[in-house]
Amino acid sequence: MIKSRRVFVVDDDSSARNWLARLLRTAGHYVRAFASAEEFLDDFDPETFGCLVLDARMPGMSGGELLASLKARGVQLPIIVVSADDDPETGRTAHRMNATAFFRKPVDGLALLDAIDWAVRRNFANGSAEEIESNESSEKKLKNPVGGHHENAP
Repeated sequence: MIKSRRVFVVDDDSSARNWLARLLRTAGHYVRAFASAEEFLDDFDPETFGCLVLDARMPGMSGGELLASLKARGVQLPIIVVSADDDPETGRTAHRMNATAFFRKPVDGLALLDAIDWAVRRNFANGSAEEIESNESSEKKLKNPVGGHHENAP
């Protein structure tokens, strides 16, 4: 059984990013929030298990480009895509990139939490993850556990 989950939030909209981080922390997740795909890639360790909640459209590297980059690196991270755009192509792109789920903003918090739980359990059952025992042991896997441009779990 998974005792806690690490969730990476990548969203250029600070209010959406902060809301998602608060929601996820309240639900007991360890959250790392980033304002851009590039910031996430600079800090992300491919050996770290977690779930990625990703905005589809951002300045610079888009969510789709980040998904392609992770796939090219062989990263098997459950990914949930969110988007403010009511554009069918965004959902199709997420599906083609094997995103676990796609939500339109504003996101239903309970549905998102259920999707994260399902995605992590599915990935764990497939042997792609190790159980996270505590905040201390999970934070050791991060390259920059304190400071930087992203928010850290308390």
